[in-house]
Amino acid sequence: MAFLDPPTDEELTRRAQSGETAALGLLLARHQAPMRAVALSLLGHGPDAEDAVQDAVVTALRRIGDVRDPAAVGAWLRAIVRNTSRMRLRGGRETPGLDWLDRPAPRTDEPSHPERVVDRHALRDWIWDAMAELPQQSRLVLMLRHFSGITSYQEIAEACEIPLGTVRSRLSQARGKLAEVLLRTATEAHDDASRVVEDSRREAELTLDGAIRGRQPREILELWPAETELVGILRTPGERCHPFPAMERTRRSGITQHLRHVVASPDITIWEMATVNPDGIPNPCPANLAWLMIREPDRRVRSLRVVFPRRTAADTDAPSAADTPDGSARSVGTGRPA
Repeated sequence: MAFLDPPTDEELTRRAQSGETAALGLLLARHQAPMRAVALSLLGHGPDAEDAVQDAVVTALRRIGDVRDPAAVGAWLRAIVRNTSRMRLRGGRETPGLDWLDRPAPRTDEPSHPERVVDRHALRDWIWDAMAELPQQSRLVLMLRHFSGITSYQEIAEACEIPLGTVRSRLSQARGKLAEVLLRTATEAHDDASRVVEDSRREAELTLDGAIRGRQPREILELWPAETELVGILRTPGERCHPFPAMERTRRSGITQHLRHVVASPDITIWEMATVNPDGIPNPCPANLAWLMIREPDRRVRSLRVVFPRRTAADTDAPSAADTPDGSARSVGTGRPA
């Protein structure tokens, strides 16, 4: 009986670059041990070494299309771990590494772009399916950190009302679990994550339009039952509040909100908004805010928290002081939108 030779690194890399997630998963699994050895040699035994390997896996997912010598992909992966470990030794700033998945993919016919790039849709679906296996609390901080404009540790801590150290530990645990699940599920079929986002975008547009009109369509009303709770800074202290009265206050004040970005999973939704204040309003709303919603399995909204990041829209696309672990943010605003 003839046995097929296992695929070479070069073959797996080329298949991964052409959009085959199973090949990418096999490649990462094959090199996980030498990657860990590099981290251990620089950081010693402990959580830092494991975190460095996990971060390197995420980086490899993002940059596999940049590999110019597929036969030398092992050295490339070890170099990523080495750089990640050295950044940890220097106490370097940790930056988000997954937000590129929600950006439009560059055209592959441009001369400056590599011919082979991992298909963004397949990779996105793979990652979102893996994220679905994380505990909800861990998934929320991961979604904020890597997919929204609320990226600094301080912003996330205030948005979730948890200590800064809890943000760090949940992110570390979430990334470790994500890397583990990605390697385990590389060969499986994955749902279309873009459908969830597009459904959420349509829902957001209908909700905002209904808020402006002062009357929500039936399909939106069904998602906001009487037990839905408004939490956070907009809540009246000591009372259980439904979000609709806050929406009505916003409508009467003349403040309008415009959808900027949607991050969505079946049970967590983040709508990032830009706001416009009417001229002369005495208590203007900050220019940017986000709706953080926790949902029931049937998609009904369990709770809504409105968060007011300090940064502007331009700040979310470039490194700033707010990206550092000691950066500042606020979850309060002068206006009272919802």
